[in-house]
Amino acid sequence: MQRVTTPEWNAPNLDGHTIGAASMALMDGGVRVGCRTADGRIIFVAMPRRALLRGFTAAAGVTALSGLAAPEVKATPPVLSPDIHPVENMRSLRRSLVECDNVLGPREVVSTAQEHVRLIQHLRREASGRDRHDLLQVQAEYAEFCSWLYQDSGDHRAAQYWADRAVDWASASGDQDLTAYIMARKSQLAGDMQDSIEAIDLAASAQRLAGSRSRLSAMGAVYEAHGHALLGDERTAQHTFDQALSLLTRPPEAPVGRGRWLNEAYVEAQRARSLSSLGRHRDAVAGFEKAIRSLPATYRRDRGVYLARSAIAQLSIDGPEQAAVTACTALSIAATTGSARIFNELANLDALLRGWRGVPEVVQFQQALNSLLLHEV
Repeated sequence: MQRVTTPEWNAPNLDGHTIGAASMALMDGGVRVGCRTADGRIIFVAMPRRALLRGFTAAAGVTALSGLAAPEVKATPPVLSPDIHPVENMRSLRRSLVECDNVLGPREVVSTAQEHVRLIQHLRREASGRDRHDLLQVQAEYAEFCSWLYQDSGDHRAAQYWADRAVDWASASGDQDLTAYIMARKSQLAGDMQDSIEAIDLAASAQRLAGSRSRLSAMGAVYEAHGHALLGDERTAQHTFDQALSLLTRPPEAPVGRGRWLNEAYVEAQRARSLSSLGRHRDAVAGFEKAIRSLPATYRRDRGVYLARSAIAQLSIDGPEQAAVTACTALSIAATTGSARIFNELANLDALLRGWRGVPEVVQFQQALNSLLLHEV
């Protein structure tokens, strides 16, 4: 019988900042870690947090590490202001977490968000009538946020779990707009998982719930369009993206609520992603450049995602030098946010750059990337 061994991984350095930079939180308390295998590939493996810490400590003779590999810190329940209604308290706290996620990424936020869900569940047991109903709605909003945090962490199973909980709670609260929003987000998640049919069908459901002329319908159309692109149907994808833009240019039937971030630049960035998957790299690069110029300064992670995706398209148009330069900029954002969406795109680019290992810009990118990965020994 052939003996199966588990690879051992070595950390490239322990400077207090890089270890764990390519690590993302998992729902079971572990971490998803970027690793360079002996044959040069980049893979992502799930490891227990404490085992990861013990391995680093034994190898380096240190007692503490920064980043996600550090000892786990349990989130503590927030202290609610007695002068503010609990519903408004929790909504305000969620807005703060969203802003924190925009800057720092999911790994700094996810445990706190889940602790807030548990607090809301406790508050609902003590509430009644309208208060309990409104808390259920807020609970659904938090669950959707948890789904997003895990999606950006690369834990799609956990993202699906929280999205399903969010749909259940939003439906129970009777908030049709919130349910439509979550269904659109489930479509987006399906697209990230390369499940084209699921992306199209969930987006269609979101559009039915949202109504024909709403911003949420436009949101559903964006993710439906990417589903068609994944199927290789460029004509339908382009038509559906145009439909989304048309909806955004119409005067809204009601005040803008959920999905305020959805604008023309976002739609064009998603179109660029789809065009890249269809082999239309020149148009994709132009679309990403336009979207990046329009991003608010606080949307650093989105900038990193667009840069990483643009770098892949640039490889076919501008060559490995420009692709590697763009990738280095995206990598610096990935290192500070821990966004698996950025790391996954850069891992794909790394594989495509294997034929240009002697190009100085490629060497610089791969050295920077290697400093954030574990290495098989």
